[in-house]
Amino acid sequence: MDNELSVTFHGAAGTVTGSCMEFRHDGKRLLVDCGLFQGSRTLETLNRSPFAFSAKHVDTVILTHAHIDHSGLLPRLVAEGFNGDIWCTAPTSDLLQFMLADGGRIQESDAARRNRRRDRAGQPPFEPLYTEEDGLAAWRQSRAVALEQWFEPIPGFRARLWNAGHILGSASVELEVAGVHILCSGDLGPEHKAFHPDPQSPAGFDHVICEATYGDRKRDHLTIEERRLLLGAEVNAALRRGGNLVIPVFALERTQELLLDLAALIASNSIPATEIFIDSPLASRATGIFAKYAEALEDLDGAVFNHPAFHFVEDVNASIRLNSVSGAIILAASGMCEGGRIRHHLKHNLARRDSTILFVGYQADGSLGRIILDGATRVRLSGEDIAVRAEIRRIDSYSAHADQDDLLAWLGARQPIAGSLFLSHGEAPAIEALRRLAQSREFAATIVAPAMGETYRLPAGGPARRTKTGDPALQAAIGRDWQNSYADFVTNLKAELAQIEDAATRARAVASMREVLIRYQQARAARKGGDDRRP
Repeated sequence: MDNELSVTFHGAAGTVTGSCMEFRHDGKRLLVDCGLFQGSRTLETLNRSPFAFSAKHVDTVILTHAHIDHSGLLPRLVAEGFNGDIWCTAPTSDLLQFMLADGGRIQESDAARRNRRRDRAGQPPFEPLYTEEDGLAAWRQSRAVALEQWFEPIPGFRARLWNAGHILGSASVELEVAGVHILCSGDLGPEHKAFHPDPQSPAGFDHVICEATYGDRKRDHLTIEERRLLLGAEVNAALRRGGNLVIPVFALERTQELLLDLAALIASNSIPATEIFIDSPLASRATGIFAKYAEALEDLDGAVFNHPAFHFVEDVNASIRLNSVSGAIILAASGMCEGGRIRHHLKHNLARRDSTILFVGYQADGSLGRIILDGATRVRLSGEDIAVRAEIRRIDSYSAHADQDDLLAWLGARQPIAGSLFLSHGEAPAIEALRRLAQSREFAATIVAPAMGETYRLPAGGPARRTKTGDPALQAAIGRDWQNSYADFVTNLKAELAQIEDAATRARAVASMREVLIRYQQARAARKGGDDRRP
């Protein structure tokens, strides 16, 4: 019933992207986040699916932070009629101006690039999800609010934001609605996180919704100095190989952390003062926002970003010229390799045995970054097959997410939880591992792993009750899809056929594969014919 408080999970349930929760009470609708889905092509199609709610009937949005998987569908929400306030911290509001506009530009350029591809000839033109102007329109609806101060986003809803320790401006959301006390963790940071103090929020709730990105993983809890030693070793090893060190980065936070550490390593003569290219206009603008808030951030002197080794690449032609360099460090977005300038750097470096690709961030299942990290020998980029000969490396200690120990400590500090603990924003193994541990420690009366599309009533002092089951079509989009399998099959097919010793056997193998498709088409035609004969 509409006069009872409920929550619906529209994303980031069983996956780590597309964060969006809809709270409803007494005819009012409040969203916490409205993020973009990232990963497989099937998962990304959800960005174009109709919202499960009318954008015009959403009253307000509270945004936990500016990462695109939490904010990236706000431009579409506004374009479809949402005209309410988007509440967030002041740094998040500042970052949104560039994040959402850049997202629109990427959507426009990716649509143009896809339409130019020869393998799309004759197909309907691909339209951008939203435009740069849509992104700016959404930013104009943002409304900054200070941490730890109560505000009323809409009548009947009280809210307060708490430092989440994840990225600049990130917050957990405390809600009080109709006598029900709720906490949405947002994305939580780990201990020893550069720039930010550890996450903070009060204790004692009816319901807590907690992220579980690394619910199944324990990392070494390194100090900043220990992390820099690891980075220095990777940089020196990559430069000794003679090629480029290419680092896929998130423009926001990860880039700035790396610049902080690279400057410190150069200053201590731990690495040579080689040229470092930051090939992301968005990262350049985000770095300016970090400099603006430098006095309020830990470990940061804003002047560090002006280091003479750093070259911020704005112009597309300057970015393309980097394809001919060697012995440089190139930081480029996007962090999961799903779009942006990193893709052409991968195209020109993955096949080079002297180059190194260093991953320093989470790679969602089905994303190009995850496929490379999982050991692919060939990948498909912009319609071309690329051999993976570069050295593939990974550093876990730059994660902006709490690991299993951090999450358990955070949940323990939120006690007591009188009703339900929801575990979201994680892939199934991570959620299940954290659920078992939380259950063994009796963190809540019930522990729920919601599915996308599920709705729960949230009573005061008691466990949540599911009132609507999830959509199987949404859940089927999670993880790797047929297009991941197709790309892997096609990129390796020629090489695998070449391993067959004689031409006649190769021809039979090709004929057998074609026969599978022919049999499928015949069976499909027979089924259609049977349907047509039914009365």
